[in-house]
Amino acid sequence: MTEHNHDSCHFPSDHHHSRAVHIALWIAFFFMLLELAGGWIANSLALISDGLHLFTDVGAFLLSLIALRIARWPSTPEMSYGYHRAEILGALASAVSLWVLSGVLIYEAIGRFFHPTEIQGGIVFVIASVGLIANLLMMRVLHSSQQHSLNVRAAYLHVLGDLLGSVGVILSGAILWLTNWTPIDPLVTILFACQILYTSSKLIKQTVNILMEGAPEGLDIAALHKDLSALPGVKEVHDLHTWAVSSKRAALSAHIVSDRPAATLNEAHKLLEKKYNIHHMTIQIEDPAHFEPKYCYDCDNGRLKE
Repeated sequence: MTEHNHDSCHFPSDHHHSRAVHIALWIAFFFMLLELAGGWIANSLALISDGLHLFTDVGAFLLSLIALRIARWPSTPEMSYGYHRAEILGALASAVSLWVLSGVLIYEAIGRFFHPTEIQGGIVFVIASVGLIANLLMMRVLHSSQQHSLNVRAAYLHVLGDLLGSVGVILSGAILWLTNWTPIDPLVTILFACQILYTSSKLIKQTVNILMEGAPEGLDIAALHKDLSALPGVKEVHDLHTWAVSSKRAALSAHIVSDRPAATLNEAHKLLEKKYNIHHMTIQIEDPAHFEPKYCYDCDNGRLKE
């Protein structure tokens, strides 16, 4: 007995996420122009870097909107899981763009140590302070949505990195304004870039795990196997596989040897949905009398429970 459960009604709509990203996009675009212009006038690499990071924020938001829209496309015979992985590809591209940006910033900052330039600290301080307000607004807009979408979380991490960067630029602007100590500008830029690398590394790890069809983050496979094996009438659980279709959709397939096929199938569904929040599953129930362990992928010596 085999049953496929394709339940898609348990997941929230992405409409709220899209609206939040739209608002953040326009905030980032306006303040990006302000910081780039201010950095050019003040001759500050740190401020230009902050503006460029806002530019990547704009790109990340656009990518998020595209991915969220694609993820809503219906499934087809050729794309049976739909297009939910578009969210993951968008998040990965966003994170990789941050790494590229960080490399450029570090390279330019090192050059400034050897060839310092005059910087207008007052302009840097004022514009970076305004940029800090913009980042706080974007974080407020995206905060609730980033908890439910990996793609929106990628955009949120962009903003978080820019927020911390703005604080550094404000401090460097104040120091330049008061002391005219120019090395602070490239120093803050390098610290800013390292912080970007750190915050985006976890996101890259999450997206790669999903693309490699690893187990969903936080899911205890051993406990899941134990719970299925403890169901009444179950003799063996094997060929158990779990993977993440997207950041909020997990899937499972398993073979269960049981002398109570209908009851076991129903109990397994309830267990997986209520305790493990898995709603897409393929479970095959096998009769103990016809069970052949030689065809199992992970049976232990083919021995069934007494």
